[in-house]
Amino acid sequence: MLARPGAASPATVVLPIVAFGVTTALLLIVAGGVLMFWRWTNETAFLFQTLSLLALALLVVPLATLGGAAARLSARRRDDRLATLRLLGATTSTVTLVTVVESTALAIVGAVGGVALYALSMPLVGLIPFGGEPIGPTAIWAGPLVVLGVVVGVALLAAISSVVGLRAVVVSPLGVRLKQRPPHTSWVRLLVGVVVVIVAFVVLNNLGVMMDLALVVGALVGAFGVVVAVLGLVGPFAMSVFGRVRLRSARTADQLISARGILESPKVAWRLVGGVAMTSFVAVVAGSGTAFLESMGGGGTEAEDLMVTDVRTGILITLVASFVMVACSVGVGQAAAVLDRRDLYVSLDRVGMPLATMDAARVRSVMLPLGFVAITSAVLGAILVFPLVGWTLIVAPLSLAVIGICFVLGFVLVRLSLLATRPILTNVLAHPERSLG
Repeated sequence: MLARPGAASPATVVLPIVAFGVTTALLLIVAGGVLMFWRWTNETAFLFQTLSLLALALLVVPLATLGGAAARLSARRRDDRLATLRLLGATTSTVTLVTVVESTALAIVGAVGGVALYALSMPLVGLIPFGGEPIGPTAIWAGPLVVLGVVVGVALLAAISSVVGLRAVVVSPLGVRLKQRPPHTSWVRLLVGVVVVIVAFVVLNNLGVMMDLALVVGALVGAFGVVVAVLGLVGPFAMSVFGRVRLRSARTADQLISARGILESPKVAWRLVGGVAMTSFVAVVAGSGTAFLESMGGGGTEAEDLMVTDVRTGILITLVASFVMVACSVGVGQAAAVLDRRDLYVSLDRVGMPLATMDAARVRSVMLPLGFVAITSAVLGAILVFPLVGWTLIVAPLSLAVIGICFVLGFVLVRLSLLATRPILTNVLAHPERSLG
């Protein structure tokens, strides 16, 4: 019964597999890069080991989001049918087993493909220069145990995410049928976020009074770490405010639908683009600092100039990886959203709304929050290190322009991922009887 044709196109199977593959490949590349730096023994080893851990921490959120989104999509294809089985008397264990097995199987297929992608990408990644020369094709090889651990971890992530996503079906199958998902975001999140940012601003602007180097480093890492954590706390509330503002200013059908889509679940909207918020914040802060050091490097040694160049390379790699994961998350998330709202899309089609308008609403519901999050996070980072950003804009604008170009390319990549999900919407509209029957 569960294998019968549905309203979903084959993309709903392909997208999770691709997402799991990209998750596995990127995780192995990042893990291999971290291990590479921890094998260094030169005088700059400790700095790059610390920065590699920071990059790994920044990429954990979008990696987890991508893996979770893929698992939810693979389970979401079955939600209504699983709910029907529950109403017909299927046990909780049966429904859970069906979902976990399917999601885990897709994850394993994708993870194996991701290992192959990782192996194929190693020579290309090896061309990236660190320490004044390319790192080499085997530099990011993580070892068989790490590869096996990542594959198992991705499979476990899929299983856990599918169980979590299945709770609504298991507990209340009628709620799934009725689409009961009341969102809730509290203003307390904003209050906490403002207080934390103010404290971080005060700390960063009083580093001069700290005499101990370890204390200065601890204050820097602590301030930035707390602000990055607060971005995740405040994000859903900020997204709900943004959605309400867009709703009040809506003048066309696609603007109205996109605003309603954001307000339907601000947490989901934030989850898709939250990784960019953290990366954007760190890119502005670290990019400004690196550009500043580069502008002052005229009197520095060759080793110091090389270190600054390597730090900038690491920032760009982290930024690119973050956007790749966000683009994949958006593609998978939008595929799930189309399936969730297929009744709505079919109804809109029956009252005469063009496909282009519905597609424009989908694009707006992702690209506008993405722009809002990226710009807001960048501004927040610029405020925290305002004098440094101002100086950098004057003496080294090209360095910041390179980071800006990466942002633009990242936005283009996300837009392409949205384009890849359009066939799913087309397929839903082509088979309206499977949605409203």
